[in-house]
Amino acid sequence: MARTQGSKAEITGPLVREAAMSLFARHGYGAVSMRQIAAEVGVQVGALYAYTPEKQALLADLLRSHMEELLAAWQDDPTLPALSRLQAFLRFHIQTSLERPEAVFLSYMELRSLTPDNRREIAALRRRYEDALECILTAGEAEGAMRIPDRRLTTMALISMLTGVTNWYREDGRLDQDHVVAIYWELVRGAVGA
Repeated sequence: MARTQGSKAEITGPLVREAAMSLFARHGYGAVSMRQIAAEVGVQVGALYAYTPEKQALLADLLRSHMEELLAAWQDDPTLPALSRLQAFLRFHIQTSLERPEAVFLSYMELRSLTPDNRREIAALRRRYEDALECILTAGEAEGAMRIPDRRLTTMALISMLTGVTNWYREDGRLDQDHVVAIYWELVRGAVGA
């Protein structure tokens, strides 16, 4: 059976999400109106409500999708030594962060803009991702390969450091992604007392 061209809804829905993400990342959630999102997509503002009930729901959906995609993509191998697992996590986090800098920015900067119920939901997803790293650190301590004064604080510090790469990394900069990963690996090894 021949594949048919996508419906207008299949095309417009992703465009609404893409426009919202870009505008929220550039101007901040509070400064962006549904009218601006509609103008960016090229539809009437009333048409947006076929894709989202409100701006808050759109932000929550963007943050939820980002975290769910991250959790689905991360594949840990508990049979490996903890340092190998930590290195794999570092490479994964940097690579996925650089692939979606706007989603990463929103995930950290606009959590404050969510309603309490939405914030709790997204925070729980974030906690699952943080727990994946903390599990690796726990294994590293048990193996005697890491010396960590406080696992939770170290987890948060490492994720913050790794995520920060989105603030300064440029494809045409002096370091390619592999060099950045290698340097960060040395920093992370020091941070975990390896």
